[in-house]
Amino acid sequence: MKKVHVFISGKVQGVFFRAETQRAATGLKLNGWVRNVPDGRVEAVFEGEDTNIDKMLAWCHHGPPTARVQEVVANEETYAGEFKHFDIRY
Repeated sequence: MKKVHVFISGKVQGVFFRAETQRAATGLKLNGWVRNVPDGRVEAVFEGEDTNIDKMLAWCHHGPPTARVQEVVANEETYAGEFKHFDIRY
């Protein structure tokens, strides 16, 4: 089990990135959250099985069809199991 804190930059707001991230994370049985950041990036925290985290990070590099991802910065953090589901934060 692991936890990653991710920042995604590019054309990632106004393209359903948060909703599609929630759908993908839920499908991979990951917990955590996703939100828009005022500087135009998307921020997310994922917790779950290592292989599913890796799949989610791969997805973040392209996102939904209308997104144009330029960069994904992922930092691994200590797994705490603190989330019970995956939320969109506002």
